[in-house]
Amino acid sequence: MNNAEYVTDFLRTVEKIARITNIANELYKKLHASKRRWVCPVNLTRQEESFFKTCIKQLKEKDEEHFFKVTRMNVSSFNILLSLLKQRMERFSNRKAIDPETRLAVTLLFLAQGCNFHVISWAYKIAISTVRKIIYETCDAIWNELHVVYISPPNLSELKGIANSFYVKTGLPNCLGAIDGKHIRITSPRNSGCLYNNYNKTFSVVLMAACDSNYVFTHVDVATLESQSDGGIFARSAFGSKLLGGTLQVPCDTNLPGTSTSFPYYYVGDSSFPLKPNLMRPFPGRHLAEDKNKFNLALSKARVHIENAFGILANRWRVLATTIHAFPKNVDKIVLATVVLHNFLMLQNDSNYFPLEHVDHSVGNKEINGRWRKEVNSLESFHPRTANRSSSKAFQLREKLKEFISSTAL
Repeated sequence: MNNAEYVTDFLRTVEKIARITNIANELYKKLHASKRRWVCPVNLTRQEESFFKTCIKQLKEKDEEHFFKVTRMNVSSFNILLSLLKQRMERFSNRKAIDPETRLAVTLLFLAQGCNFHVISWAYKIAISTVRKIIYETCDAIWNELHVVYISPPNLSELKGIANSFYVKTGLPNCLGAIDGKHIRITSPRNSGCLYNNYNKTFSVVLMAACDSNYVFTHVDVATLESQSDGGIFARSAFGSKLLGGTLQVPCDTNLPGTSTSFPYYYVGDSSFPLKPNLMRPFPGRHLAEDKNKFNLALSKARVHIENAFGILANRWRVLATTIHAFPKNVDKIVLATVVLHNFLMLQNDSNYFPLEHVDHSVGNKEINGRWRKEVNSLESFHPRTANRSSSKAFQLREKLKEFISSTAL
């Protein structure tokens, strides 16, 4: 082979190598692009094709009934809530950030329907990790921004108003509210041992709360359940420790209506709570004297308000009736956000959120169960297993209250 032929073959070889290299580069670019599209297709179509743009926005503008079913509030309440949270929910990024309206709609859908994160991800065309982040951040914003206004402890004047309302509705004087606790099921946290394990051998946190005569929560606390000492849940809660320790701000003792008998203000609970001067519970047993039965009936009429408040809460925010798949700190955010939203909508007088037939009520002499009892599985009540010790003063006060109830017509 002469030099000319050698050079020619060499150039042909270089040309083939260059062609193969170019083909390989093109294949790599296509493969890389396809992977990028598969991992994050939501970023390319989020604004044009997302569930919010194609469905929620249309419902908001044209179909308020179905908008309520998705968000659990009317358009007016949604807009007010958005205005209260907008500044805290705004985000800034090199690319177009998800707007506050979409963030709020995503969170309300999750809370109202108890949807799986994957379902919301596909509906809104947002990555699952982003969906989780949006929901946790928005729940946190709802609590931090609004709880001071919508779950602030009542002042003395407001407490007297609550007591007057309970007396008018139930015949029970000096009652400041009804208290109860409910289990919120969660998945087993890693390395938690028995920390969240309840007596049914499932995992949960306990939502402790008190409400007024209008089913609005006045005190709320999410407590960790320790199966070996669940009787101390109420005592360890912020509200319970103040109530049992006598440091909770309440009005001074006042005379029972129409009498000269001085009596303290108090809360009511079921038989799982201790009997204290500021915490009344029913007489135990079934075959009771008439005066004790009458007392228990009046107490039950007041106590059922917290049962109905929890019923409305779980019916409207159905994530609470599911097993929440989140770390405990995020479960707290979710639960507390639903309580704030409940109070927000109750105080907004949103008639769709709270129609009267939704709770237990009377028609003439007939007692009718609230609609929530038929529509959703009620939350499991929290029942302490430890014995409750009561003072002689507490027993004496209950006897006085029983005598007053027995002497008045309910």
